[in-house]
Amino acid sequence: PNILFILADDLGWADLSSYGAPHIRTPHLDRLAAQGVRFTDGYSGSATCSPTRFSLYTGRFPGRTRGGLAEPIGNRTQGLDPDHPTLASLLKRAGYDTALIGKWHCGWLPDYSPTKSGWDEFFGNFGGALEYFSKLGQLGDYDLYEGDATYKDLRYYTTILTERAADYISGRRHQGRPWLLNLNFTTPHWPWLTEEDEEQGAEIAAKIRSGDVLGALLHHDGGSVEKYTEMVQDLDASIGRVLAALRRSGQEENTIVVFASDNGGERFSYQWPLSGAKSSLLEGGIRVPTILRWPARVDGRQVSHQPVYSPDWTATLLELGGARPDPAYPLDGHSLAGYLLRGERVPARDLFWRVRGNRALRRGDHKYYRDAQGRDHLYDLAADPREQADLATTRPALLADLKSAWERTDRTLLPYSAA
Repeated sequence: PNILFILADDLGWADLSSYGAPHIRTPHLDRLAAQGVRFTDGYSGSATCSPTRFSLYTGRFPGRTRGGLAEPIGNRTQGLDPDHPTLASLLKRAGYDTALIGKWHCGWLPDYSPTKSGWDEFFGNFGGALEYFSKLGQLGDYDLYEGDATYKDLRYYTTILTERAADYISGRRHQGRPWLLNLNFTTPHWPWLTEEDEEQGAEIAAKIRSGDVLGALLHHDGGSVEKYTEMVQDLDASIGRVLAALRRSGQEENTIVVFASDNGGERFSYQWPLSGAKSSLLEGGIRVPTILRWPARVDGRQVSHQPVYSPDWTATLLELGGARPDPAYPLDGHSLAGYLLRGERVPARDLFWRVRGNRALRRGDHKYYRDAQGRDHLYDLAADPREQADLATTRPALLADLKSAWERTDRTLLPYSAA
């Protein structure tokens, strides 16, 4: 099968109408969900942008690689080692053509790039955020590239990425080889701008040029629930155009489409009933909308309550694509192919997360969570997805068991630096 993996940026768990948003209309993603499987308990591999991308690209916990310790990557010294096998490099070895369009956020040139890590083609931005028109990014410089060369286009970024993705899919029609396309939108990540906000974008760009790079991009003096709603609805319409190109190309039937977010929502996101947000390991920081469609093999109109997360998709897509993991870099994710295609049980395992100041582990319906103050908590997510009923004192043995399991895994990871 072809593989189209669409990643939204900072989209909250309930920001789609099919996930409960009362004020956001997302007909294209809702239709995608109706045609495949909508996961209610889908998770990102971490609580911020770049560690999740490490977990998806490598199929391993971010803490297994030096670059994955950055939360998120913020300078040119950090990145994904080009020698590390990736979803793209392993599928390429199995006969796939590979491309990444959009946000990379796994390191900057000259040392790091998608084209150094298994993708044949790259068009997008290297950093974690950029102003949508000028393309000035988090290091203060221009950040839109084709391959390793800058590409000038000052139109709205989401529109550019949509056109590029549609063109790529259309161009694969008669190539005869399967393809992997990672389509990584920056929407709805700050700054809060739509296609009609070019003037406001110019003001933000001026602040970036004056030296206030992060302050300008964080956009604390802008945005609203209404503006955020417009951004999400534009993202949905853009994905609709990409999916229409896939349908017109005649490749829809045998293309696996996965849609997810890289972490939980931010300031204007709709997260109910979850607590927490991006950067936290509470459910609102890591539970994300997750959808899979594969018309040739997977029935539509399914809703799955099985917990799955980013590294599972790496293992799954490698198996479905006939590629084998590198035994020197064992995967932490587990393939869902048997579950999706043959009705087998999802492999029994713990879902593990680690970020500075937080820790979490989910086993079945129970979740162990340590907050930034070092307090341990235990929640039954089936009964209490909002994580308000703390069972730490009533079920101490289970808490101790899950805590020990977290610590066993943690001992296998690279330590954080003291800074």
